[in-house]
Amino acid sequence: MSNFLFVSAENDAIKKCKAGGMGDVVRDVPRQIAALGDRVSVVTPAYGRLHIGQKKIKEVEFSYRGETAKAIIYQVAPKKEIENITHYVIHHPDIKSGNIAHIYFNDPEQPFYTDACMFSLFCSAVAESITQNSFGKLDVVHLHDWHTSLLLFLKEYHPSYKVLQNIRFVYSIHNLAIQGIRPFKDNYSSLHAFYPELDIDYENLKDPRYQDCINLMAVGIKLADVVHTVSPSYKEDIMKSSNFPDFIGGEGLENYLKEANKEKRLVGILNGCNYQNINLVQHGAFYVNAIQAIFEWLQEPEKEYKADFLIHTGEKIVRLIKEPAKFVCASVARLTEQKFFFFKNSPELLKSILEKLKAVNGIYVVLGTGAPEYEQLLQNISYEYDNFVFFNGQSEEVIDSIYTESNLYLMPSLFEPCGISQMLAMRNAQPCLVHHTGGLKDTVEHLKTGFSFNGKTIDEKNANFLSVFSQALKIFFEDKSQWDTICLNAKSQKFTWQSSVKEYYKKLYKINVK
Repeated sequence: MSNFLFVSAENDAIKKCKAGGMGDVVRDVPRQIAALGDRVSVVTPAYGRLHIGQKKIKEVEFSYRGETAKAIIYQVAPKKEIENITHYVIHHPDIKSGNIAHIYFNDPEQPFYTDACMFSLFCSAVAESITQNSFGKLDVVHLHDWHTSLLLFLKEYHPSYKVLQNIRFVYSIHNLAIQGIRPFKDNYSSLHAFYPELDIDYENLKDPRYQDCINLMAVGIKLADVVHTVSPSYKEDIMKSSNFPDFIGGEGLENYLKEANKEKRLVGILNGCNYQNINLVQHGAFYVNAIQAIFEWLQEPEKEYKADFLIHTGEKIVRLIKEPAKFVCASVARLTEQKFFFFKNSPELLKSILEKLKAVNGIYVVLGTGAPEYEQLLQNISYEYDNFVFFNGQSEEVIDSIYTESNLYLMPSLFEPCGISQMLAMRNAQPCLVHHTGGLKDTVEHLKTGFSFNGKTIDEKNANFLSVFSQALKIFFEDKSQWDTICLNAKSQKFTWQSSVKEYYKKLYKINVK
């Protein structure tokens, strides 16, 4: 039996520990490993809340900021008990809940300032815990995104953690654009402040653009035994230079990635999707779930300043209950540059889509929270267009209804490492209209399993997006046979974790599948 440790900022196998798709991966991959007969431990920070009422395992002491720090390991009850999987959190008073999904902090003046402090402390505690065999004798440690890469730094440079060099370390890139860049020194949130006892290898660790900083995403790429991207096409994309906004590639790290590829350390494997134990919602319950969610949001203190807008959205839903739309397209995502740049860059594009929907008694539903400028843009357009329904909140029931009842799922991501939303929509026989990039390129085939647009420049892409959207509407209303075929083809696609994890064993873990 092989023994794995997953180290991550998120883990959706436990309650209230997810901000995005990484939480899904860290939930699902260990389940497949356990099904193959191996053992997995998963550890995340406690964020000042996840340890409450859980089982205390042990206290670990380690050097941090030149002093002796103490952290406590807790075993946490999962949402679903599965044999051979154990979930842990690490508690320290300085690891707190952020203002993004109660996990991450938004520090606009100094990006990653608070997060780097928290995750450096977390990585130090994990390094000490591994050294003390707190998770048993490990064969593989699987790290996820920049939040965990300092474990590789400690493994490489800290004399107390040389034992980590006997373990295979896998590093997964879920989103290369978020890199965790911090100064080397002269800042409370800097590498020297975290580890003053170490001589810093400035030449090997410096960011390619900011020479006085460390790039924690780059640390993972340089020091891991193998680097994993969450789709094959994203692997190819990020070895090319970015040319914003026309193309998003390696974001300054393409040379490190090309080097890793040359060393046969860079592997692209498509994420999977869950096809069992799916949350089923009653068909036709979308509007009821929407009204219930709005009433629940109105009770939340932080929604007070959005109360007028939420009531405005509720009024639209009441009208739609009386006169349902004939065509519904939808998007569910965090409101960020990655997901909605096309609309922020060109609000006229979104308005053109809404005009085309208006002509066929169609609506566009968007659910999400995120960057204030994106929230404000979508709120403004919602006031302007009756057929634009913007849910500025999070609701699993509404999301499940969207995936069940929409006719077309829109996913015009500027870039996409893999994407899970398109898989969830396709699972429900709902075609997707996507930007031909990254994992969307690997999962949606134009006019066969969905719709796809591309172009050399952002202006070309805008025009093609609108053209393909018109094409989708035309097929829906004028060629039911072709539409039904696309729906059936979408539903027939199976992006299973069983298949993906077998590739993990072969290419990432270098362990024979039993």
